[in-house]
Amino acid sequence: MESYNYHGGGHILNSPRKNPYNYNLSNHLTSTPSGNYTHDANGNMPTDASGRAYTWDWGPNSSGLGRWARVLIILFICVGLAGCGSTTSPTGNGSAPTITSFTADPTSINSGTSSTLSWTVAGATSIAITPGTFTSTSASGSTSVSPTVTTTYTLTATNAAGSAASTLTVTINTSSKPTISSFTASPTSITSGSSSTLSWVTTGATSIAITPGTFTSTSASGSTSVSPTVTTTYTLTATNAAGSTTSTAQVTVTASGGPLAITTTSCPAGTQGAAYAGCTIVASGGSPPYTFSVGLSSSLPPLPEGMSLDAATGAISSSLIGGQGTYTPEFVVTDSTGAQATENIGIAINGNNAFLANIFPSTSIFHHRVDAATTNLPVDTSPAAPMYSGYLPETVKPFFGNNSAAPFPNGIPAIEVPYNQADVSVTTTVYQSYFTSGPIPAYAPVEGTSNSTGDRHVLVYLEAGGGNNPALYEMWQGIYENGPWTDSSNALWPNVSSNPLTPQGQGTSDAAGLPVAPLLANADEVIGTGTPSSPNGTIQHPIRFTLNHMLNYWVWPATQTAGVGSCTAVGGAPIPVESEISQSSPPASCTMSGAAGEIYRLKASVETPSCASTSPQAAIIITAFRNYGIILADNGDSGGLIGTPDARWDDNDLACLTSIILSDFEPVNVSSLMVSNDSGATSH
Repeated sequence: MESYNYHGGGHILNSPRKNPYNYNLSNHLTSTPSGNYTHDANGNMPTDASGRAYTWDWGPNSSGLGRWARVLIILFICVGLAGCGSTTSPTGNGSAPTITSFTADPTSINSGTSSTLSWTVAGATSIAITPGTFTSTSASGSTSVSPTVTTTYTLTATNAAGSAASTLTVTINTSSKPTISSFTASPTSITSGSSSTLSWVTTGATSIAITPGTFTSTSASGSTSVSPTVTTTYTLTATNAAGSTTSTAQVTVTASGGPLAITTTSCPAGTQGAAYAGCTIVASGGSPPYTFSVGLSSSLPPLPEGMSLDAATGAISSSLIGGQGTYTPEFVVTDSTGAQATENIGIAINGNNAFLANIFPSTSIFHHRVDAATTNLPVDTSPAAPMYSGYLPETVKPFFGNNSAAPFPNGIPAIEVPYNQADVSVTTTVYQSYFTSGPIPAYAPVEGTSNSTGDRHVLVYLEAGGGNNPALYEMWQGIYENGPWTDSSNALWPNVSSNPLTPQGQGTSDAAGLPVAPLLANADEVIGTGTPSSPNGTIQHPIRFTLNHMLNYWVWPATQTAGVGSCTAVGGAPIPVESEISQSSPPASCTMSGAAGEIYRLKASVETPSCASTSPQAAIIITAFRNYGIILADNGDSGGLIGTPDARWDDNDLACLTSIILSDFEPVNVSSLMVSNDSGATSH
């Protein structure tokens, strides 16, 4: 009989020939109290002294050795299954991952920069880096971090058997602000108009700046030259990631001992519609500080429209130049004692007028050839047509150019504005008004400048866009009133991609009721894609001109007149003055001739003057005289030919036009082209 020691907690101890094993009482239907029990040879339990038998029920029909064999099988299975329900984590099923490396590069950084964390692990199913939320399933890799304070990062590598961890620290540098070893001015005292050198030596700076002014550098040491006109304290600011350090140096400006004078003699040129490169008026002598201004005499022009002068520094600037042509204003410097000096300095501005060619369609009379060779248009034989005989000996006079009307720009300027240019109030004080507000900017150029007492035309072309048509706004005697404008009359063509004329007899900004802008000779169309000295352009419109007096009637395409004389109809009845007369049914007689709107072409028999061979700009204009003619638009000097002011005009070249006299022209009968006297459209 075998003997087993049994413990009531579910364990059998010291079984002969058996190793101890665990036994879970919860697997049994019947349990026994703890104690020593003796089995017989069949494995049966005896009864106790009271006759009570202790048995283990191992299952249905269990008895004897077979029952014991089943016990052993169950026990071995329980051991293999990790304790038959035990919650202890397995310890023999694989091993935890290993971390080969976990590094930071660099380990020390400045705040706001980055370090790269890299890892290599083995046996991990996932890794995580904290602080942060970074995770990965890659055995090796890297990620970037940008801590703002010194931070210790932990890499945790994990698999089913457990985890492993490694740490590293990324240190944030606590660098100090830069230091300035020296900041000096040499010399520290200068006379007005001379220079001083500012020098610096710094340590640890990533950039330096010197104010007033815009000077910057990344050099730890260096120098720059300054020319203050008044005593000035300069500040050097040295900067790095930790902050900034400053130092100052003063340059004292004293009188030169000589008389007060402006030493600047010229300024750079500019282009209409663009920003100005800048110019500084510099003074010397007298007693600084200086104050700068532009002379107010009406016999001299102001700055080009859109430009301004800084009274304290003498700097001329503009974000958008409006003027065109050459302006020679008087600059005035006033020192601290009230003494003054002046200097007249020219500023040449190239025009930007290519847009004028796009005003009105190609079918318009304003773009129609009139030469006999290609159009067969006849000479106008009406008694109202010829220029008055007293004017015929007069030469053509170009009332436009570069510096030919110095100190003022010479010609009628025009400017293009964007479709969304803001409207401003416009008040008309004398004649007709087509608009009471319009897109007229403060920088719009004025004929003869704002100091003129003449016609002061203001011509503004509004680009198409925003659902609006291209439009032409014209003013006569326009005056800018620090925001709004006033004029003596104005006119509007609300859609210059079409052909309607202004109403008959209502007038425009010109005496003939014509538009001014598209009839101006302009440098852009003459120069074309060439250069001012080698132009290759073409003029494809009649050019506006004047006579001392026009006839007091108009012909198509004019819509108004302001002239002298009268005409009589066939049959003897007088024709009311200031009315339209017809080229196809002309009057019988007139006391004056040269009707407003009459187009004249250079006679085919007139030779091109020899000077045209060396005057390429004039040669292109003379070709236009033959093909498109000149159109009588206003009263003025007889033979006055009107164009835009422009620094690209060559005044000597244009002088060739004076070789042509008015008797070289003949009037053209264009009545066969007219569709309606209210439209500029042509029939063919």
